[in-house]
Amino acid sequence: MTDEPNETPDSTAVRVALWRALHVRVDAAPPVLDDETGLRLADPEEGWQRRGDMDPRATSGFRAAVVSRARFVEDLVTGELARGVGQYVILGAGLDTFAQRHPETADRLRIFEIDQPGTQAWKRRRLIALGHGVPDRLRLVPVDFEAGDDWWARLVDAGFDPARPAVVACTGVTMYLTEEAVAATLRRLAGLAPGSTLAMTFLLPAELLDAADRPALAATTPQARASGTPFRSFFTPQQMLAAAREAGFRDVRHVAGTELAARYFADRPDGLRPSSGEDFMVATV
Repeated sequence: MTDEPNETPDSTAVRVALWRALHVRVDAAPPVLDDETGLRLADPEEGWQRRGDMDPRATSGFRAAVVSRARFVEDLVTGELARGVGQYVILGAGLDTFAQRHPETADRLRIFEIDQPGTQAWKRRRLIALGHGVPDRLRLVPVDFEAGDDWWARLVDAGFDPARPAVVACTGVTMYLTEEAVAATLRRLAGLAPGSTLAMTFLLPAELLDAADRPALAATTPQARASGTPFRSFFTPQQMLAAAREAGFRDVRHVAGTELAARYFADRPDGLRPSSGEDFMVATV
């Protein structure tokens, strides 16, 4: 059965899933994130590892950055669950596989994955085909952002309880939004119940990247534009923290990519390190 034209995953989401699997296959053990479930979801053509954007050496920094940000979020979710937070929202979920890889943890959460309708319809069908199904604890929330859908209303309609605390992850998304859209998203999320936490990534301006990583940003910027997903916003850490405070968050902190590198990649025999350029802002209500 072939995909309907509007039931296809975003190409960037597929690339991220394949990088996560490539990390398991080509980098030294143990993996920072053990995820080949996304590969099975994506079901790429045979020989996918020979794709130009899968070159093990050329993509090592990007690959490490992708797995480190995912590991950071999953560690955060596990910690928040231990504090009694029972709702987990993923803005721009793509091919996220937390619910499938950690069923015992996921059983204690209600997980809401927000993404475009085509991606969500495709993912639902693939989860069923692979035998995972879509249990009640996992809510796939389709939102047509281009048509102006109210993602908050869709989230509540899917069973999200605004009166209960939640942990919200928004990774690899803000660079595709305007600064105004990022600010509006922050204002909405600042209205979460007390005890809620947001983990959001943002792209740094080129001058704040390590010199060795600037050519890669220069190369990927036109590629993103050509694919229809141009980079629209870059923030310094100070600008992102200020935006979160202005939106109404009580406590905000910056988590640099270098901190994740030290936490997850120290003393690796293969020397794998994440590229610079994408940092976290963690905010609590």
